[in-house]
Amino acid sequence: MNPGNILILAFYGSSLFGLGHQHKDLANQQVQAAAPAVAAPAPVTGTGADSYVIGPTDVLSITVWKEPTLSGTILVRPDGMISLALLGDVQASGLTPLHLSDQIAAKLKKYIQDPNVSVVVSQIHSKVVYLLGEVVKSGPVEMTPGMRLLEAISSGGGLTDFANSKKIYILRNESGSQQKIPAHYKEALKGDGSLNLVLKPGDTIVVP
Repeated sequence: MNPGNILILAFYGSSLFGLGHQHKDLANQQVQAAAPAVAAPAPVTGTGADSYVIGPTDVLSITVWKEPTLSGTILVRPDGMISLALLGDVQASGLTPLHLSDQIAAKLKKYIQDPNVSVVVSQIHSKVVYLLGEVVKSGPVEMTPGMRLLEAISSGGGLTDFANSKKIYILRNESGSQQKIPAHYKEALKGDGSLNLVLKPGDTIVVP
């Protein structure tokens, strides 16, 4: 082969090799730029987590960031305690999820640097309201945080065809005495949020 041709082939070969490396480097830079940064997730809290008070038989989902052996789903015992690895028994009943997560994090600082703890109430069993009268399914209804009148009635299947929606009322025990609170069902159903009353544990909704 002509020496000139060999030089030309060598030049083009080195140029193509260099372009290939440039494309590869550029592709690597694009992949790195597209990759999301890894960061600790923000604590997840359920609806009403700042006000809901945990009770016995509630089920909690506890997550300790980067500590799977300390995370899991835990049942609150009848004595109000939960059992956690490293910590043993921890009082849960009577606390909000946010307060409990702070308490667990404070106790874990003896073992873990800057523990990130979240607590979510995944199942509520400790608090119920009761439906009586002309509803499809009467009896106890497990509460959700912030449960209101319409939600509770809906959980019972709604009113029967014989219900007198104008005379629905709520029986509530306050400081040892029973109150009878009128429930303006139709007005609440039309969208008046002030009449869609927030319920309390132990309330009884009576539908004549």
